[in-house]
Amino acid sequence: MDKAQIIGILKDISVFLELKGENSFKIRAYQSGARALERLEDNFDNIVKEGKIASLQGIGQALALKIETLYHESHLPFYDNLKASIAPGLIEFLDIPGLGGKKVKHIHDALGIETIEALKEACESGTIEALDGFGAKSAEKILSGIANREAYGKRHLWWSVQEFVQEIVSGLEAHALVKRASVAGSFRRRLETVGDLDFIVASDTPEPIMDWFTEIEGVKEITAKGETKSSVRFENGIQADLRIVTEKEFVFALHHFTGSKDHNVMMRQRALSRGYRLSEWGIFDKDSGENIPIEEVNLIQTEADLFKFFDLEMIEPELREGLGEILAAENKKLPRLIESNEIKGVFHNHTTLSDGMNTLDEMVEQAESLGWSYLGFADHSKSSVQANGLNEERVHKMIEQIQSFNESGSSSVTAFSGIECDILKDGTLDLDESVLGQLDYVVASVHSSFSQSEEEMTQRVIRAIESPSVTMLGHPTGRLLLRREGYQINISKVIDAAIANKVIIEINANPQRLDMDWRFWKQAVQRGLMCSINPDAHSIKNLGYYEAGVNIARKGWVEANSLLNTRDTDGIKRWFSKRL
Repeated sequence: MDKAQIIGILKDISVFLELKGENSFKIRAYQSGARALERLEDNFDNIVKEGKIASLQGIGQALALKIETLYHESHLPFYDNLKASIAPGLIEFLDIPGLGGKKVKHIHDALGIETIEALKEACESGTIEALDGFGAKSAEKILSGIANREAYGKRHLWWSVQEFVQEIVSGLEAHALVKRASVAGSFRRRLETVGDLDFIVASDTPEPIMDWFTEIEGVKEITAKGETKSSVRFENGIQADLRIVTEKEFVFALHHFTGSKDHNVMMRQRALSRGYRLSEWGIFDKDSGENIPIEEVNLIQTEADLFKFFDLEMIEPELREGLGEILAAENKKLPRLIESNEIKGVFHNHTTLSDGMNTLDEMVEQAESLGWSYLGFADHSKSSVQANGLNEERVHKMIEQIQSFNESGSSSVTAFSGIECDILKDGTLDLDESVLGQLDYVVASVHSSFSQSEEEMTQRVIRAIESPSVTMLGHPTGRLLLRREGYQINISKVIDAAIANKVIIEINANPQRLDMDWRFWKQAVQRGLMCSINPDAHSIKNLGYYEAGVNIARKGWVEANSLLNTRDTDGIKRWFSKRL
């Protein structure tokens, strides 16, 4: 088990102990242990293998033994037993924003509530707001969190299911009776979250394929099984549909079930205007309903052929959202979507100096393996106490460290010094301009006071954007997908301010954020906004999040000239110094 996973378990243990009412010293021991590992700048693997965990400040011998057990065996009986001793409903309460271990324990002790349904009833009846330390606003927030939880429970992060999807597609492609196979639906359009999964297969012998699909390991329930369509639900909660069509129908079915609904409506309207009827089964004469001539059908072997038949450029799945792609394809004005191999480096990455899991050297080594030319670091600033944020003195040391690294010539990757500087409640920055001005770049982000009004939050962020040292705006709405809605902010005004001050807005590529939302990017880049794909990586593994950022850039019609990451190292230096 790696360091990040172990830290997560230590934090879980501290919360579970709160739920059990254990003494504060025991709870703090696990909290301190988690913080000690978060702040560890040396190689974690080496420290464990050398038996030096207990030598770290904040970690005693007993806790060191638990950490070593997790590292070597990937499980801890103490943790498993502790979790099993807590009512499952109480653990579910912790998923609701604003409910930590102490509040959940208070609710449970006072009311004996152990289910989400009972908690909802208590909020609606006024019982929760009557408890000490709560109130009407607390009850409203809990109800909002429950409603979001119910809505979000039906969807999954695109990033979290991609390997699962690929396994199914690979299995279908390897089946001897399958001629063609693909995933469709919102997953293929690379939406940030997806609901049910859709798979399309071309075959003349569907029954054995249906048997294979409904017997995949992990299938919990077969909700439907037929000759042309089957539906299953997996143990992970995902529902998936498989449709089997003839090879002649495959392109039409793939296009139709990829969607979106709005895109399909526009395509059907275009077909009707030309005397045809388009469906998932093919192209037909509008009046007679007959198939179009066989020679014309044979020309449609791919989706590109299908679009060409209707005098359109190929529209990539990411763009099929009914947001002007048909007109752009007709006028040959579709964007040239970026590819992952065009990314030359990324920004907004954390190290062990704040709350990252890996050192600067380890992060750079990973960047080298990805073929990048540069890597931008941006550890937290001092107000983010929970993330071990850097004060002025530590910022100076970090700048010196990065300068020394670059001067050493030990790597082909150039390191850029940055900071993720907190935007304080009044819009001022967490560090003085004299310090920020010494960095290569500054990412300004909101990490507190999320409940401000839209006007207050908008002015707060715009004031930060207008600060001369700010280079980028981080996760501009603060949303956490499937967990938390963004704070109230007028994103249009923020975009205007960013353009006016030549400040970049990031695509925060953390799969739980993907913020700024792709729906804002098309108009923003057309008006001149510069974008940067920033993984917000806290480990070497997280650097791979840039792929999720590429997905969002593609959906947002962001082309290479509007994306900082496609520039070479000299181009980056020029932007940071002159914003050109």
